[in-house]
Amino acid sequence: MNNKKIILFGGTFDPVHLGHTIVANAALEYIDAGRIIFIPAKCSPLKGAMPRASDIDRLNMLSLAASGMKNADVSDYEINKPAPSYTLDTVRYFRSIYDNEYILYWLVGADSIDDLIYWRNIKELIDECNIAMMYRAEYEKPDFTRYQSIWGAERVENLQRNIVPTPLVDISSTKVRKNIAAGCDISQMLDSAVLNYIREHGIYKSESKNPGR
Repeated sequence: MNNKKIILFGGTFDPVHLGHTIVANAALEYIDAGRIIFIPAKCSPLKGAMPRASDIDRLNMLSLAASGMKNADVSDYEINKPAPSYTLDTVRYFRSIYDNEYILYWLVGADSIDDLIYWRNIKELIDECNIAMMYRAEYEKPDFTRYQSIWGAERVENLQRNIVPTPLVDISSTKVRKNIAAGCDISQMLDSAVLNYIREHGIYKSESKNPGR
């Protein structure tokens, strides 16, 4: 384990599910990182939709899920910022906390490969951290070579080097929410503590947005 390697894992986590924690643990092992930090966002600049659960509920659920992992933390940095959340700003925030001896990784799913070109200041982001793209169910192994003429050979080489072969877990937050609304069993999709929290607080019972508390 290299305590100077830190993985940043952003997303809406609405809710956090076993797919998130399984790939997070796999990335920790593959990268040999000392810590992974979950960073829930208010909303995605590209997707535009606001989360169904409130900020505090998503933070609480992530804290419950992270407590069952080794070397995992949760940050409220993006939650406390005005939406939307831009990855480069978040990376620079954590760079201000950790000196240059630390190596920062930004963990992202392979389904985002087509969106990367639209990310704000993507070239600067590639230069300032290691984008670690992981496999995800129903997607092919990431291939960045098509971006070589746009980003340059060195950036593409860095991206290819940091592909993380995580397990293919076919669970999504959308599927979890729909199953909850339909009254289906979700016990195989969520950490038991997260499941209990959702039941106790009545989250996702319908497709209407859950008001913040």
